[in-house]
Amino acid sequence: MNIAQFIISIPLFMVLFFGIGFILNMLLKTTWLPSVLSGGVFLIAWVATGGLKWVDIVILLSGVLGGVLSSVAIRALRRHGYRMF
Repeated sequence: MNIAQFIISIPLFMVLFFGIGFILNMLLKTTWLPSVLSGGVFLIAWVATGGLKWVDIVILLSGVLGGVLSSVAIRALRRHGYRMF
């Protein structure tokens, strides 16, 4: 993998999982479901390939971080009175 692809992939996966998690939180009204799902994606990728390289682990963990951040953002919005979330 090229170093430019690696550097671009990290924020891309983070934003992608954050956006998907945020939409799931709004539609399903669950808080931690995206975090669990993104962790599940990581584990499925690990098992399906029989092991991952460090580059793949870093990229997928940035996606898990994006899922966790979407849950934290929705929780903060609910705490501040936004009932539509």
